[in-house]
Amino acid sequence: MIKHIVMWRLLAEAQGNSKSANAELMKEKLEALEGRIPGLLKIEVGLDVGGTEASADVVLYSELADQEALAAYQSHPEHEAVKAFIGEVQSERWVVDYQA
Repeated sequence: MIKHIVMWRLLAEAQGNSKSANAELMKEKLEALEGRIPGLLKIEVGLDVGGTEASADVVLYSELADQEALAAYQSHPEHEAVKAFIGEVQSERWVVDYQA
């Protein structure tokens, strides 16, 4: 199993929305991928409540069957559409993929 964790900081405003509105949209769009991509076993999205200088705004925790499933997830058309939105609203991104 591969665990795929991504954290983002968002722009204060993007696409006519506030940071908090875009965070909610990201959460909805990412969670909508559940059950739609083969090999994606679990997906969970959290929104930061701490608001510190060290905080990210959004975190994605997901589990994929294996490395091949991660590669297929990355290039899946539905994931690509979500990535396009995220690219417009993010200011920073961090990712960790590890074998569990």
